[in-house]
Amino acid sequence: MRCDDCAYFEYDEDDEEYYCSVNMDEDDYGRFSSSGYKECPYYVNGDEYAVVKHQM
Repeated sequence: MRCDDCAYFEYDEDDEEYYCSVNMDEDDYGRFSSSGYKECPYYVNGDEYAVVKHQM
C-alpha cells in the first residue's frame, strides 16, 4: 500500500509516529481488514502537484 503519500497519513507529534486518519466505524474496519484488498479503498493522493499535472 502507498500510505506515505496518502492524504490521510498524518503525523502525531505526541506519539511521534504516523497513523491513518480515515474515519472508519467498526463495521468498515472489519470489512477492510478481512477482505483481500490489494490497495486501500480509502486512498486519496495527497500530492497537490499531481492533481495540477493531471489538469494540464
